[in-house]
Amino acid sequence: MTFWPDEQDGIRPRPANRIKAARAAALTLEHVGVAGRGGELTIESSIPIGHGYGSSTADVIASIRAVAASARVTLRQSTVARLAVAAEGASDAIAYCDQALLFAHREGRTIEHFGGEFPPFLVVGFRDGSARPIDTLGMRRARYDSEEIGVFRVLRGLACRSIRQQDPRLLGRVATISARISQRYLPKAAFNTVLDIARGHDACGVQVAHSGTLIGILLDAAAPRPAMRAVELARQLRGAGFTDVHTFGLNAETRVIQ
Repeated sequence: MTFWPDEQDGIRPRPANRIKAARAAALTLEHVGVAGRGGELTIESSIPIGHGYGSSTADVIASIRAVAASARVTLRQSTVARLAVAAEGASDAIAYCDQALLFAHREGRTIEHFGGEFPPFLVVGFRDGSARPIDTLGMRRARYDSEEIGVFRVLRGLACRSIRQQDPRLLGRVATISARISQRYLPKAAFNTVLDIARGHDACGVQVAHSGTLIGILLDAAAPRPAMRAVELARQLRGAGFTDVHTFGLNAETRVIQ
């Protein structure tokens, strides 16, 4: 991401369809006190669009930081998050990097810091090869009922405990329950197959993109042979017809084998 400010009106993004990133750049210029100016915003990204990888938020956050850097201004993470939501209507918590927190994605504010880092995981991420990209702006918002809201309150407490106790299996159970609820609003066609595969590999749990097609299986990175277990899991997922299978570590002191 590069931003070249100039005296012309408006932000000129390349590619031209990166409207959210351009809006974020304009909002940032206004925030740092140089409204009325413009510039060229060049975006180079290999992140697939419409599958839950966070491509639009990545563009927006990078745009905000590039514009702030051009003005020699350092923004607070909370300011970056607020500008991101203003630019795209809803945002992931990417502005807070690897902090474990509960984030109001349509308000741009932190509801609760869970007081630590995530437990060590190896995550095997993938998607159903037949799944089509999702237009996040056009999709209907989930309207959770009172029972689901009650479950989320319990999950919030369990997530906090899992962070403070560094318990990957507890956090994996939280993710799986949340994923099951998501099935009512944005179902993944092969979800039950994924659950069976996860159980067969003694995984901590399953996570899903709530506004995309991505699925992830969580492995305890502190358990014996985590890298080889991830390789075996990835091999089975490919054999079952899943695509874009990748393994990455989260706070894991383990070499990832692709």
